[in-house]
Amino acid sequence: MKKLLSFITASVLTLSCFSIPVAAQEKEMKAAWMATVFSIDFPSVKGDEILQKIEYIEKLDFLQETGINTVFVQVRPKGDALYESDINPWSEVLTGVQGMDPGYDPLEFMIEEAHDRGMEFHAWLNPYRVTTSGTDLSVLADGHPAKENPDWLIDDGSKLTYDPSNDDVKEHIRDTVREIVENYDVDGIHFDDYFYPSGYPLREGETARERIEHVSEMIEMVYKTVHKYGKDVVFGVSPSGICVNGEGFKGSQSVESVYADPRQWIEGEYIDYIIPQIYWELEHSSAPYEAVLNWWNEAVDGTDVKLYIGEAAYKENVGAEIISHLEIAKFYDNVEGHAYYSTRNLISNLGGCADALKEYYNGKTEEKPVAPPVIEEPEEEVAVPEIVIPTKPIRPVTAVSTNSKVLVDGVETKFEAYNIDGYNYFKLRDIAFALNGSEKQFDTLWDEKVKAINVKTGVPYTVAGGELKGGNGKNKTAVTSTALLYVNGKYVEAEAYNINDMNYYKLRDVAKAVDFAVVWSEALNSVGIVSMFGYEE
Repeated sequence: MKKLLSFITASVLTLSCFSIPVAAQEKEMKAAWMATVFSIDFPSVKGDEILQKIEYIEKLDFLQETGINTVFVQVRPKGDALYESDINPWSEVLTGVQGMDPGYDPLEFMIEEAHDRGMEFHAWLNPYRVTTSGTDLSVLADGHPAKENPDWLIDDGSKLTYDPSNDDVKEHIRDTVREIVENYDVDGIHFDDYFYPSGYPLREGETARERIEHVSEMIEMVYKTVHKYGKDVVFGVSPSGICVNGEGFKGSQSVESVYADPRQWIEGEYIDYIIPQIYWELEHSSAPYEAVLNWWNEAVDGTDVKLYIGEAAYKENVGAEIISHLEIAKFYDNVEGHAYYSTRNLISNLGGCADALKEYYNGKTEEKPVAPPVIEEPEEEVAVPEIVIPTKPIRPVTAVSTNSKVLVDGVETKFEAYNIDGYNYFKLRDIAFALNGSEKQFDTLWDEKVKAINVKTGVPYTVAGGELKGGNGKNKTAVTSTALLYVNGKYVEAEAYNINDMNYYKLRDVAKAVDFAVVWSEALNSVGIVSMFGYEE
């Protein structure tokens, strides 16, 4: 078996396209994010070097064929590393155990594969995140900087975050970046939109301006480090699409919610590029695409900071109008490219986004490729697109009956829910029943022929009976579900277990697929399902 996998890997590597010098890449950025937190985009398999390499190559090839010339790969999802580091532990997404050596250096491999295709590789780091949920330091790997320095941390009751006001934290982030640019041939260092925990209250005597200055100081330190130790390496940040409300738009914005002010970074020119996440459609009621884009175009005007636009490939309505976005951006002198979140969404071709980009970027005007059929009104059967679906290993686990309170749009609702491996799992039909009548309502349809569930968003739920009965408080044995899940005809990777012949899905997977918000409060031991807002990581 090992010989066979080695042969497959060698074959894939041999068939990869010929090396193209990265320096020859055209000016326009055409980028895609590849998230590793929760294994969103990569890797889908843990503890297998060969399969991880094959998966990365296949996804990189897809992106290249689509016209993408730059990848932002998340190499620091939770204060850890997808590379050999002396100061951060190995990431758990590689092996399932934080701190365990995967037996190879993923970053070195991923950079080489990108460069072999003439693609730029930017190492994407979340500078402050330590945990996505939970505040127990004992779960962290021995030697984790957060475990050894608990005074570096902010505990907001639901997760752990490095404190941006701590000088040791600033130096740790600086040293993390230095280690990468000194040891790896990256083309860029890239930060996302997470800074202070959103909505975290000010401490006594602390001001918002002080927090903003702490974040800006870290950004400037990283910029100087990148340019001191990295040869031709650039540094960029992708903040929320709205910096401050105004100019005819409003919404969640970075200055007041996470205390990050990109205007300072632009004016001080201690970033090389900025990618605001303008994740809205053209006619959005409170943040129309062009109005927000225009604000950023003016913000960078007269500076050397390059402006690229972050696009929501994970939203079907945005995907359907993506070419209009690109055409509009042409009228703004400072826009020099676009980036798409994320790789898995491009692969699923939501709204025909990937097909449109492939034609647009590759200049195809003849023999337009025929896209796979998309189900608009499924009735009895679910058409299965021709995609490679990873085989799910069947494993029995203990499903612990959850005692957490569940609120749906503020109203306490009884669910039969279970906690498996630290995550809450709910019946899909219960969620649909609870959201029925809201703007995030959806229906479900089981297709016995292909053993698949198809979710249709925006339509009323068809009541089957027995929804929201509540559990008996007892633990159950669960096995990995083999059912496939489609949302509006598109295959969705989602963690699911079967308990007493019913499929239970990880709540956050459903929330992301349907686009509703999930809020967890450690202090109140409560889960909030909110239909008025969209999903956020």
